[in-house]
Amino acid sequence: MKIGKIVTVAIAMIVAVGIYWWQNQSKTSVHGIVVKMPALTAKGELGGRLFNENCAACHGINAAGSDKGPPLIHKIYEPGHHGDGAFYRAVQQGVRRHHWPYGDMAPIPSISREEVTNIIRFIREVQQHNGI
Repeated sequence: MKIGKIVTVAIAMIVAVGIYWWQNQSKTSVHGIVVKMPALTAKGELGGRLFNENCAACHGINAAGSDKGPPLIHKIYEPGHHGDGAFYRAVQQGVRRHHWPYGDMAPIPSISREEVTNIIRFIREVQQHNGI
């Protein structure tokens, strides 16, 4: 019986380590963009969770892009070209198609301004870590 518990604990630890490893690995998007993940600040981590809940379905895991939306960890979205205000406007008003071959982005009224602030923090921290 003791060996069964040891095996169960060992399997649980292996699964937990595997999940942690997978979540913290670089991700490649359909655009060939490799995103290296930094150690995030607390606000960056919160923003990452909010991003995954609200944005990743289109913009991909770790903002690497998908077949539904562009990567945000890309030089096009550097602060000098798409400042934070562009992200606030995108969520509030939506965005007409530009730069990429995707359709328009609809507004997302369910995301608060504070949540957008944290999502932007996540994007900027990841961009910075990736040289953007």
